[in-house]
Amino acid sequence: MRDHGTGTVSGTGLYEVAGFVPLAVAGCLEVGKGAVGPFLAGRSRPVLSAVAAGAAVVGHNWSPFLKGKGGRGISPSLGATLVLAPEGTAVLISGLAGGRIAKKTGFGSFLSLVAIVPVLALTRGKAGAVTGACIAVPMLAKRLLGNEPLRSSWLNRRWRRKTSSRTVLVNRLVFDRDERSPAG
Repeated sequence: MRDHGTGTVSGTGLYEVAGFVPLAVAGCLEVGKGAVGPFLAGRSRPVLSAVAAGAAVVGHNWSPFLKGKGGRGISPSLGATLVLAPEGTAVLISGLAGGRIAKKTGFGSFLSLVAIVPVLALTRGKAGAVTGACIAVPMLAKRLLGNEPLRSSWLNRRWRRKTSSRTVLVNRLVFDRDERSPAG
């Protein structure tokens, strides 16, 4: 996958290299990966379940098998919320779908991450807020950090002009991309 298509180990990369069926199988396994820990922890231990959900996202985002690189955590988050708070799954899917319709998937995903903590706090109380935070924080951190470090020399090579680090961080956080403008 690193040598073909997008060159990333991602759903898009898998689809480009292998097609829909392998993508669907891998997607189900990724969702399952996020569901296992919270399921084993059980609903009677909400903090442990939330930490297990967050651990699945962290492991996905910074995989030791990919030398610390990884995805954005959407699939394991969906699995975790299916087990712990299905309304959280609806929030995440709504953000992805709305973003896809608007052709701003990164922005739609950002809105769902901002919304998940208050929605789960309203529907599940403190345990819901903890679950939402354990899922959203590593996903937001991954957006800010990306898979490449934020270094001025890297930025200068990337754009061949001076760019504000703050602009880069805002684009990473809100639009999940390393571009000067949110267009596209």
